[in-house]
Parts: sequence; C-alpha cells; structure tokens
Amino acid sequence: MKKTSYFGLFVVVFIFAVIVVPKIFNRLKKGATVESSRSVKPGFKALDFIKINGNSKKVPDFLFLNQDSLYISNEDYLGKVYVIEFFFSRCPSICPIMNKNMKILNDAYGAREDFGIASFTIDPDYDTPSILKKYAEGYVGQNDYWNFLTGSKTSVYDLANKGFNIFAEINLAVAGGFEHQGYFALIDKNGFIRSREDSHGNPIVYYSGLDQEDVEESGVDMLLTDIKLLLNEN
Repeated sequence: MKKTSYFGLFVVVFIFAVIVVPKIFNRLKKGATVESSRSVKPGFKALDFIKINGNSKKVPDFLFLNQDSLYISNEDYLGKVYVIEFFFSRCPSICPIMNKNMKILNDAYGAREDFGIASFTIDPDYDTPSILKKYAEGYVGQNDYWNFLTGSKTSVYDLANKGFNIFAEINLAVAGGFEHQGYFALIDKNGFIRSREDSHGNPIVYYSGLDQEDVEESGVDMLLTDIKLLLNEN
C-alpha cells in the first residue's frame, strides 16, 4: 500500500513539475500575473453609469447664457468630460469652498479642449452675465472651458432638482436666501452621468465639493483620478 501511495504522489508531483511550473514561470516572465480586484479601490478600473429604471442617465437638455453672454447648451459639452455644480455668486457659506475646490480641477485639466466645467447659478435674477463675468475672474483664465451659466428660475431649478436630483431652492430663512447641496456631478464625453462605487458596490452618484478632513479620499481627490479615467476612455 505504501509503495502504491508513494508512486501516486510521485506521479502528481511529476505532472505538476512538467506542466504547471513552466506555465507559471512563463507568465511571470511575460508579466501576465493576475491581480485580485479586491486590492483595487472602487472607481479605479471603470466608473459606473447611473441607472434610472434600467437606463443609463444622461444630462437633460439645457440652454443658458454664460459669463460672456454666449448661449451654452449640453451639446456644447459633447466630446468633453465635464463637472457641474449649482451655486450663486452672493453665497456666504459653501459656494466659495466649492469653487475653490472646482478651481483645483480647473488648474489640473482646464487647458484641455476635451474637459469643461458648468456652474449653474440658482440666483439668476441677480447673477446676470456681467455679474458672473466679474465673479469668474477669480477662477478662470483665457484658455479655460469653465462656463458660469444663468437663465430662468424655472429652467435652472428644474435642471437641479429634476435633471440632476441635486437639491436647490429659495429659502429666505438661511444665510444668502438660497439652500442647496454642495455636490459635483461628473459627466462623460457622451453626456452620461458617471461615478465610482462606494464600499457596498453602489454608485456614489455625486462627489462632495466641500473640504473633507476626516476621510481617506476627498471628493475632489476622487475627481482628479476619475476625470483622467474618463478622458482616457474610448
């Protein structure tokens, strides 16, 4: 019995040495080893599409005036990766923080023709193109593709609350008279809203535009990585 067992073990070892080991060395030589996806943070390989009733969500049609009194639509952003936000120029709270962080993205990618930013004012009665022109001077340069956009109240609030599901409303009880969320949304070159996954495998949908000290990676840091992913996406 012992001889039979030893012989069987010998055959198994021999087969492993002759067939399997050379394949392993060959793969190592070619750099073809497989890395476990568990070691890759969410969002680093591919970004999710935001699904609504099974369909990938696109940015709805919009048409607004920018700081140069030029009409800008969603079609002007086709072929570009872009980031959007909702803000207002007289905001005394989160908007200066958001646009300070948006400028970080603009400084990194703003000179590229395939990148852009769209900042929609939720105070269009005050934020005329001329007001937005002065406001924009602290953030953009001559070659940047960052539009500060204004239009009717109905169109901007529909775009925020229905188009992007980013909350915004008039609220005279809060500082500045407007209430809104400090989120950024990321859109790919084909107009689809994209994001990385959270720790549970669900899309985060939006990125925080605010300063975040007690997190491993802030929303702006995520965007610096994820914008590059989409810029390199076919």
